[in-house]
Amino acid sequence: MTRSILFVTGTRADYGKLAPLATVVRDAGFDVSFFVTGMHMMARYGLTKTEVHRLTGVRVHEFLNQRPDDPQDIVLAKTVIGFSDFVQEMRPDLVVIHGDRIEATACALVTATNYIRSAHIEGGEVSGTIDEVLRHCNTKLASHHFVSSDDAARRVMALGEPPAYIHVIGSPELDMHGLDSGVTLDEVKRRYEIDFDSYGICTFHPVTSESGTMAAQAEAFFSALRDSCRRFVVIAPNNDPGSQGIFAVINRLPKAQFRVIPSLRFNYFSELMKNAACMVGNSSAGVREAPFLGIASLDVGSRQTNRALSPTVTSVSATDRTGILAFLATEWGARFIRHAAYGQGLASARFLAVLQRDAFWESPLQKTFHEAD
Repeated sequence: MTRSILFVTGTRADYGKLAPLATVVRDAGFDVSFFVTGMHMMARYGLTKTEVHRLTGVRVHEFLNQRPDDPQDIVLAKTVIGFSDFVQEMRPDLVVIHGDRIEATACALVTATNYIRSAHIEGGEVSGTIDEVLRHCNTKLASHHFVSSDDAARRVMALGEPPAYIHVIGSPELDMHGLDSGVTLDEVKRRYEIDFDSYGICTFHPVTSESGTMAAQAEAFFSALRDSCRRFVVIAPNNDPGSQGIFAVINRLPKAQFRVIPSLRFNYFSELMKNAACMVGNSSAGVREAPFLGIASLDVGSRQTNRALSPTVTSVSATDRTGILAFLATEWGARFIRHAAYGQGLASARFLAVLQRDAFWESPLQKTFHEAD
């Protein structure tokens, strides 16, 4: 019997983590499909559903779950309804969700209430915002856990999850960053019209619990970047509440210094990142991929609080002009040895090994609280 695995993706970021896992199980003979929703479906964010369609040998189902500026609770409700209808027809053997987005929570709710086996990727992490709350909710709703570190595994156990259902595999996106991207830096620059010899990569997302101040934070942060006279490739923020204020600031940036791009293909992003002088902002890429690639990164604000484990990461507030300028003066172009706190690029193989065990598929779906020893 060929087992069916359904991956849920709502953003370019989680797709970069799920694609390596989907590829390895597809190649092992599983029936693989994607439920594509969220930012993927929105032109403003690069209509990144096209990236999912490029993955051969899988089926793709699209679902538009929001209009611009829909509040999070409405997005949650729409996604629950749409995903519930879909899985009632498909009845996958396993649903794979990632992280802390509202789409993941919606789909985790559907799988739990319908007793559909589910796997949560990168649970057990702390970040200090509403994302952390949603991430822990997803842990409690999921039946199996594939985490990035031993620390994350301990936190998942502290939430009452049985150790037998927790698997430390590392961060899946590192699998792709550890390989040759398949493109040259010149090809990336030509495709995305980047006319900089030396550049930093900048991504500044809204923090939902601070949506009212995100415009002011963005103004302060980008003002410091402007005054540094360094050049940056700016990747547009996600669609969380507060993004409008960030876009208003980004749209005024001088084009000679800032190249603003809605989204990049993952392998192009990987090549661009490998050759960047640094990474700045509040994307998880700054505390995961950048240390793995040996690039200095500046973590701005509270979005990644407690996740910056590497000594190559410098943390500042968005209004710390002195700290931002000091980082850009001293760390620009610095290179470090690979930091492996989130894995060695072997997550996909470890994921597949677990799914190839009969015990994985035979485990009960009725969850119980496991008391820690």
